[in-house]
Amino acid sequence: MKVKLIILVPFMVLVSMVVAQQHVDQMQHQHDSNSITLELIHRHAPQFTNNNPITQHQRLVDLLYHDIIRHGIMSHRRRAKEEDPLTASIKMPLASGRDFGIGQYITSFKVGTPSQKFWLIVDTGSDLTWIRCRYRCSRGDRSCTSKGRINRKRVFHAPLSSSFSPVPCFSEMCKVELMNLFSLTTCPTPITPCAYDYRYSDGSAAMGVFANETVSAGLTNGRKTRLHNVLIGCTDSFQGPTLQNVEGIMGLANTKYSFATNAAATFGGKFSYCLVDHLSHLNATNYIIFGTNRNQVKVSGNTRHTKLELDAIPSFYAVNVIGISVGNKMLEIPMQVWDASEGGGTIIDSGTSLTFLADPAYQAVMEALKVSVSKYQRVKLDGVPMEYCFNSTAFNGSLVPKLIIHFDDGARFEPHWNSYVIAAAAEVRCLGFLPARFPALSVIGNIMQQNYLWEFDLKGKRLVFAPSSCNSS
Repeated sequence: MKVKLIILVPFMVLVSMVVAQQHVDQMQHQHDSNSITLELIHRHAPQFTNNNPITQHQRLVDLLYHDIIRHGIMSHRRRAKEEDPLTASIKMPLASGRDFGIGQYITSFKVGTPSQKFWLIVDTGSDLTWIRCRYRCSRGDRSCTSKGRINRKRVFHAPLSSSFSPVPCFSEMCKVELMNLFSLTTCPTPITPCAYDYRYSDGSAAMGVFANETVSAGLTNGRKTRLHNVLIGCTDSFQGPTLQNVEGIMGLANTKYSFATNAAATFGGKFSYCLVDHLSHLNATNYIIFGTNRNQVKVSGNTRHTKLELDAIPSFYAVNVIGISVGNKMLEIPMQVWDASEGGGTIIDSGTSLTFLADPAYQAVMEALKVSVSKYQRVKLDGVPMEYCFNSTAFNGSLVPKLIIHFDDGARFEPHWNSYVIAAAAEVRCLGFLPARFPALSVIGNIMQQNYLWEFDLKGKRLVFAPSSCNSS
C-alpha cells in the first residue's frame, strides 16, 4: 500500500504529516501499493519566513548555530542505552526549509480525528515525533498564552481529536519503555498522562505528554490511508529558537518508537528520500517514501549500496567509512577516526546541514581542497565559523577536485562538488565542513546528501544511494 503526504525540506528537514497508525487501513492493498509518500520541503521556504526573504549569509549563520549545537547533543546521546530497532517503511512529501528560514527539510503532517495539518522537520536523528499541542488548556484559558506557552503558533488541539489517547503515567510503557525519550517519573494519579521534558544544550526545552494518535496520509496509488496508535509527543510548552517557523519534529531515528520504525514495519522495512538542493524554494519538492521506492524518483547514475550499521551507534544510521580521497588521492587519516568502538564512526543525518569530520579527517580534507581555491580572494563572513571562504565571482566549479567517501565493502559515495564547496552569500563560497574534536562522530549532513536518492533498508541493513535530480518519475 502506498501513501502520499506533503513534506517540506529546509537546511534541516521539516515534515507536514498525519500521525501514523501501527495498523494501517486498507491493508489488503499490497504489492505495488505498499508505501506512503510525503512531500519534502526546505524549512527556509518563503511560507515559513512570513514571506520575508533572508539572505544566504543569514541562513548560513542560522544553520551553523544549530549544527554545532546538534553535534554536541549527538556526541552526548551516543552514550545512552541502546534500544532494539523495529523495521519501518512509509512515503511522504519532502521539501527544503529555505523559505521557512531554517536549514532542515520539512514535510506536511496530518494527525488526529478529524485530522489537523502541521509542518514538521524531518529528522533521522530524533526518536520522537512531536507537535505543538494544547492538551490541558480549554478555550479562553489565559494560562495557555502566558510566557513559555505556545502563543501565536499553530497548535494541535488534542481535545478536538477523538483518537487522542494519552499514555498513563503508571504504565510500564511510561516508567520503563519511554525512559530514553525523557519520560518523567511524576505520577500523581493513575490516569495522569505520561509527561516528558526535553532539555537541550542550547537552552531549548520541549515539555508535554505522550499519546497514541492516528496519522492520515496519501498513498502513491492516489488513495488515502490512516495509521493508528502512533506514539506522538503533545508539546504544550516550548522555549528556545530551534523551531521558529514550524510546528514540530518528525522523528526518523533507528529506535523503537520513531515514526520511521513504525511506518517501515507496516510498509516493508524501508524508507527513502531524495533531498532537493538546499537553496531550492518550496515549490521544488520530492518525497520521503516509507516502503519500496519503485521508480518513484529518477536516478542519473549508478546505484550503489553499503552496509547500514544499525547497532554500532545507538539510534543513529551508521556506515563503515574507511577513508576519503580528494582528486583520486587517498588522504592519510588514522583508522581510529572511522572506528565506532574507539570513539569515532560515521552517521548519515538529515537534521544536520553541514558535514562534521573528526579533527584528523577534517585537517586532511581541508588541506587537500584549499589548493584548488587558493587563487581566489579569501573572505571572512561574520557569524560563520567555517574555516575557508572565498570570493567566487570568477569561480569555476569544474576545477574542484572530486571528493569520494570510501566504505569498507568497496562502495563509494561521490557527492556533487557544490555539496562541499557551498554557496554561503552573494558571490561567496565556503568549504562546507566543520571540525569535531576527536574522539567524535563524523556526520554526513543534508547538504552533502543533496541531489542523491537515499534508501534505508532496515530489514536488509543496507544503505542504497544513487545520484538524482530528485525529480519524480
